[in-house]
Amino acid sequence: MDDEKSDGDLARRSARVYAPLALGAGALFYLAAGWTGDLGPVARLGGSVWVAILSLIVSMPLVTARFKRRSRR
Repeated sequence: MDDEKSDGDLARRSARVYAPLALGAGALFYLAAGWTGDLGPVARLGGSVWVAILSLIVSMPLVTARFKRRSRR
């Protein structure tokens, strides 16, 4: 029971890190695409969602593994 609680705490703490990272990457893409002015609003929004999802996929296991390593010490 205690391990389940610590795993849940670990997941919530790591989500507080990787979720803003992914959303920030999507927001940066949206701003950068708007700065160039070459893309329409649908392409900007779709690209930013795509970047946020890919960033989430990449950062989730990296951040969670780092938090697991820290908790073992």
